[in-house]
Amino acid sequence: MMPEELDDTLPPVLDALSLTPSPQRKKCHCKSSTLFSTSWFSSLGRPGKKKKSLGDRLYEANRRSVSQWSLDRVASSSTPASSISSRLQLKDELGEVIAEMDNMDNGDDSKNQTRAKQMAIGRKKFNMDPKKGIEWLIQHNLLEHTEQGVAQFLYKGEGLNKTAIGDYLGERHDFNEKVLRAFVDLHDFTNLILVQALRQFLWSFRLPGEAQKIDRMMECFAQRYCQLNPNIFTNTDTCYVLSFAIIMLNTSLHNPSVKDKPTVEQFISMNRGINNGGDLPRELLMSLYESIKTEPFKIPEDDGNDLMHTFFNPDKEGWLWKQGGRYKSWKRRWFILNDNCLYYFEYTTDKEPRGIIPLENIQVREVHDRHKPHCFELFASNSEFIKACKTDSEGKVVEGKHTVYRMSAATAEEKDEWIKCLRTSISHNPFYDMLATRKKIARKSSTHHHSKS
Repeated sequence: MMPEELDDTLPPVLDALSLTPSPQRKKCHCKSSTLFSTSWFSSLGRPGKKKKSLGDRLYEANRRSVSQWSLDRVASSSTPASSISSRLQLKDELGEVIAEMDNMDNGDDSKNQTRAKQMAIGRKKFNMDPKKGIEWLIQHNLLEHTEQGVAQFLYKGEGLNKTAIGDYLGERHDFNEKVLRAFVDLHDFTNLILVQALRQFLWSFRLPGEAQKIDRMMECFAQRYCQLNPNIFTNTDTCYVLSFAIIMLNTSLHNPSVKDKPTVEQFISMNRGINNGGDLPRELLMSLYESIKTEPFKIPEDDGNDLMHTFFNPDKEGWLWKQGGRYKSWKRRWFILNDNCLYYFEYTTDKEPRGIIPLENIQVREVHDRHKPHCFELFASNSEFIKACKTDSEGKVVEGKHTVYRMSAATAEEKDEWIKCLRTSISHNPFYDMLATRKKIARKSSTHHHSKS
């Protein structure tokens, strides 16, 4: 039986373990009671022998330590050498077990570091190619293959390019559209006025340029907003049309190339009859107008590589002679064709273009000019000014006043190649047609209502 005076002290080996300052050692000691009844850990053993679990080994070492400590305390002092030898052996065994546990802790850290590195790689892949990036993350079990899992990943947006997020959400595939709906459902627009909801929504990603993608995104936004705020609009088409009107108002009020700024009366007039055939409250439209006028939308910035991405791998580039708009003089400019836009520079080393011509609702044709050979020109398909901008002599961005842009190539082959590439890039933007259709839907009940009455 153990003497009473010894009951409130600990064996030397265990006492040393409990006082070890190492964080890993403390963690191991705290877990020791759990280790006895679990088989989570592997063990080391000699070949051909059954390996004992790490918990069993630690338990046995502790038990033997207590027994040896008790025997040493009650035995005679005539055998100090064997006692010391036994203690050293026990300490060695405990040291081996603890070292193995330390290695396991470090292994967990290594796994966490590996996962973090894989996530960083996955984010970079997503920013380069959203579809392939998501597939890579799913294949490496870093992302759930569910619309909710992918939507959460995009909504958090940690290290993600917001243009890439917009591109992925806008793709017309069943899974992408499910992700889009789940992504929009993560936004809480409850009790927010429409401008505030739009600010929150448009900050979470960057709207893509394609009208069809914008249409799907804004349709989901309108449905979500009306779901959370059921008493504001009579239908989602009204919310959809007004949301676009607010975005267009933001552009008109704060884009320096737009000189004629719309007034509040023009904004109100533009939105007449969109509320199921009736007008929205004047006070509501005035408050929306003032909110946008006072504070424009904050558009998410990309990672600073936009220009490099645009100009690094163009569809076509080369020197052309360009005819002026007001003065019909010819100037040599470096042209770059990419992303449905034609950019021109004064020098190939310039970082920013002198002018930008969006290739929307325009056409290209071959023309004959008395002063220059191998000519072709861009012209507006609706006989209006071409939507474009340029920098003036003071470096200010001004709106272009061209009805046509005439260029001259060095050879007939270059002229034909430019015409071919331009025709491939030119797109008719169906956005305005879609918006007009939505307005008709929002207003059609007015005619239906009058016919009933």
